Amino acid sequence: MPPPPPDVVPQGEVYDWYIRGVDLLGEGNPAAAVIILGHATEAEPDSRSVREALARAQFDAGLYEEAVASFEWIISVNPADDYAQFGLGLAAARTGDLAAAVEHLALAAAMRPDVTHYSTALRGARAALTARR
Repeated sequence: MPPPPPDVVPQGEVYDWYIRGVDLLGEGNPAAAVIILGHATEAEPDSRSVREALARAQFDAGLYEEAVASFEWIISVNPADDYAQFGLGLAAARTGDLAAAVEHLALAAAMRPDVTHYSTALRGARAALTARR
């Protein structure tokens, strides 16, 4: 089932929108997920789980500046959210802000040294920043 146009509110409850958005993201349709999860975020602006799903969809859809803003919102509520720090670092790197990318990836890697893809992403961002200088 295709997603509704952006100006049409989907049927069901916010939880249904969240589940559908996550499903669309998992099915490889991040642009449609952004639309559905955007509606869910408007209806439940304080939901961190909805915001995280939206940020992931924005990132996968190539909407990196929007993903930065969504991950920043999550971090403003919970600075200790290692996944949001990681996501913000990746999104910042895609916007070209390598200094911010290194900062947030370093935080994520420090918070969770057991998550190897955090430190791998940090090494890549540091190398890109060094190469740029």
